[in-house]
Amino acid sequence: MTADAVGSYPSLPDRQPQPYPGAAATTVRLIRESYAQIQPHAAEFMQFFYAMFFAIAPDSRELFAVNMEAQRNRFWRALVHIVQHVDRSDELIPFLHQLGRDHRKFGILPQHYGAMGTALITALKQYAGPAWTPQVEKAWRDTYNLIVKAMHEAADAESGPAWWTARVVDHRRLTWDVAVVQVVADRPVPYRAGQYVSVEVPQRPRLWRYLSPANAPRPDGSIEFHIRAVPGGSVSRAIVGHTQIGDIWRIGTPMGVMTVDRESGRDVLMVAGGTGTAPMRAILEELSQWGDNPEVTMFAGGRTRSDLHDLDTLTAIAATNPWLKVIPVVERQRVAGMEQGTLADAITRFGAWADRDVLICGSPNMIRATVSRMLVAGTPLDHITHDPFTLD
Repeated sequence: MTADAVGSYPSLPDRQPQPYPGAAATTVRLIRESYAQIQPHAAEFMQFFYAMFFAIAPDSRELFAVNMEAQRNRFWRALVHIVQHVDRSDELIPFLHQLGRDHRKFGILPQHYGAMGTALITALKQYAGPAWTPQVEKAWRDTYNLIVKAMHEAADAESGPAWWTARVVDHRRLTWDVAVVQVVADRPVPYRAGQYVSVEVPQRPRLWRYLSPANAPRPDGSIEFHIRAVPGGSVSRAIVGHTQIGDIWRIGTPMGVMTVDRESGRDVLMVAGGTGTAPMRAILEELSQWGDNPEVTMFAGGRTRSDLHDLDTLTAIAATNPWLKVIPVVERQRVAGMEQGTLADAITRFGAWADRDVLICGSPNMIRATVSRMLVAGTPLDHITHDPFTLD
């Protein structure tokens, strides 16, 4: 997975507006119109926001890492997701509940939400320019109140720990930039196959990174992670290059909605780029425990053949499960028995997949390109699922 600058994070196609109790059409319009004025200045906006937040609540600074780039990127992506789904309570509220549970790991206090709201409104006003009006301010205040309410509800209702402690028991470098790390938690982490978790490693304290387990939950609490060291990714490079057996990791609250609905009646298309195969492999491992499953076609892609590091495992699962077909895709090489081109190219060569549930995981550029091409080909948008935190 790659790390994108805040200002270049791509927007995915908007969903069709749907009724959202508490968010009138005027509010939705004002939120999106003002966001459009801010979006070109995303990097400056985020720097201004956090400077304002830390000035109002200086005690909050110690909750975050010294290098704030990853945190700024993460906050911006969350803001983009909220703007895109402000008229979809069925998707927005679960997302905010996840954020509320996840933020407990930072030690966020109730007063920090008030300071954050003041900083957000100030930053929005600063960068919206002439588009900022009393009506726009009210729309954003109402939306922020919704955000805080949903996050508080989830955090207050959560009885589990803010994080789990896990010990590294295996670290294998597959290539110079890819490693497999296995940890064993002090108690089982209650994630579902396909979800992701945030992790903190001793080499980079207070700098949490999102990773997807590559296995379904196991009774012994062991979790396998596949990590690629990305340019500028200080955490991923530290994990790949410097993880030691015995290191203690902290694992945050499980997040994400990728799963196979075995009751939907639809077959499944999985699309995975690079280490995006990890959550797909976890889902397949879980499905293999059942005797009856929907038909699953999985496209696993990489720039070169060596990027398909988990292909042997995936094909082994397919060999013993007739409901699964794995199609490898290589972008920059021609390899016998494999599709050639981007994942977006390969998938749409096979048709629209309009009757499938579609799960996508990989870099933001791959997700954007694949979703766009599938929509043009005729895939219904509400059949496509991907998580908002697919890069770090």
